[in-house]
Amino acid sequence: MKKSKFTYSGTPLRLDVFITEKGENFSRGYSRSLIEEGLATVNGKKKKPAYLLAPGDSVQITVPQAGARQAGFDDLVLFEDKSLLAIEKPAGLAVHPNAANWEINPSSALIGEPTLISLLFTARPAMAKCGLERLGMVHRLDRDTSGLMLIAKTPEAQGRLSAGFRDRLMDKTYLGAVGGIPKNRKGTIDAPIGRATGFKKIKVWEFGRDAITDYKIKERGADCALLEIHPKTGRTNQIRIHMEYMGHPIIGDRLYGGRPAARMLLHSTKLVFNHPLTGKRTTFESPLPPGFKKVWKEAKRNPVT
Repeated sequence: MKKSKFTYSGTPLRLDVFITEKGENFSRGYSRSLIEEGLATVNGKKKKPAYLLAPGDSVQITVPQAGARQAGFDDLVLFEDKSLLAIEKPAGLAVHPNAANWEINPSSALIGEPTLISLLFTARPAMAKCGLERLGMVHRLDRDTSGLMLIAKTPEAQGRLSAGFRDRLMDKTYLGAVGGIPKNRKGTIDAPIGRATGFKKIKVWEFGRDAITDYKIKERGADCALLEIHPKTGRTNQIRIHMEYMGHPIIGDRLYGGRPAARMLLHSTKLVFNHPLTGKRTTFESPLPPGFKKVWKEAKRNPVT
């Protein structure tokens, strides 16, 4: 923790404005987060962001620093070179904090629970100083989805990888277990996805953006199936939404009606893409983690009654 102490002087001023001015590349949102977490106090007491400082008030600001709680990124690294990282994200780890402050000041990700961004910032602090946007993020996985992710290490690599995802040059393969057994051994779901007016949840919607997902059955259980899934587009929650739309939601997907399970059974297992430095077609693969295998084994042997 890095601590700074100030004695305020001048006309009344909001606490969050004062901290933003005194901080090092602090956004207003980051300043509010520090206040709400009790990391910025006035006269030793927690205050609200709108608190008006008076002359003589003592303001202490405690900025979280990378520490043991944010360690462990290198355990996730599958491959690394000068231009990119390939990592295997575990289920349950969010990619980034909900608040967008980290995009301006990556150290703000150190507030709250560990995320992939906070682990990355701790392990590779130089990446925050080389002109990368969003600390090299070029795509994301849902918190409860495990598996492969790519992270750019240079602005040039970030531009090329982002273009690869945008232009649909990335071949993405997922493994997902669904409730019930699809009627056809393989198929394509072509259904637009969006957020309809008045609905909080993204869903298949006629006025949404185009979304296409291919699938085929790899293994059958008593009343469930393990699918190989190829999303051809990259919409938020696309696979989960399309599986629900097909009538076979992902097992463990609480948001889209999946049957209860210890974890959501969706895993990013393979990425094939053009390497941003060499242009060579490159493949990374991630086998199913033990936790996925265990839950799938239980699901396929124990039908829901």
